[in-house]
Amino acid sequence: MRIHLKIKTTGELIPFDHQPLLTGAIHKWLGWNNEHGRVSLYSFSRLERGRATPDGLKFDKGTSFFFSSHEPELIKKLIAGIQKDSSLFHGLQVEEIILQEDPDFSGRELFFVASPIFIKRKDGERVDHITYDDLRANTCLQETLLTKMKKAGINDESLRIWFEDKYPKAGTKKINYNGIQNRASWCPVIIEGKPETKRFAWNVGLGNSTGIGFGAIK
Repeated sequence: MRIHLKIKTTGELIPFDHQPLLTGAIHKWLGWNNEHGRVSLYSFSRLERGRATPDGLKFDKGTSFFFSSHEPELIKKLIAGIQKDSSLFHGLQVEEIILQEDPDFSGRELFFVASPIFIKRKDGERVDHITYDDLRANTCLQETLLTKMKKAGINDESLRIWFEDKYPKAGTKKINYNGIQNRASWCPVIIEGKPETKRFAWNVGLGNSTGIGFGAIK
């Protein structure tokens, strides 16, 4: 299930590296819950329609983002949190909540990203950030999704997922998250499998750290 949040702006500049602030708003609305520090069965997109200036992002005509979850109860909890306090940060405020039911994915395989996909793996003492053009990327992408599916009790032996690296605008993006530089992929993915598997991926996102704003897909 997915909700789209329309956000009223005041003209205040928003920092380029505002992802931790957006995550903080999500966590505030969810309240203290069991999602913190665990495999997240939800994802959320970036703020839309920002205009870059030398000092930050300007949202001249408002903005929006979406939040998706495999668990409807989490959506209800988020909405209740927004109704108690609709503020985000830097003057941003939710002015409308639009509910979107899960689409039918039986005839769809290509998915574009709404926030960059982040993949990380430990290599001894080092943590590798794996991008779409790495030979390990597709295997890691599938491993992480299977981990989430197992948590949710979903099995699909027909699942195959890979980056559509021939997409002409595929690339990477460095995201500064609380002082840590994370190299993530801005590249669509192809998912083959049961419609319910695609629906699950559409809701929970792909790759690591979907609970802090990575890996949401459209």
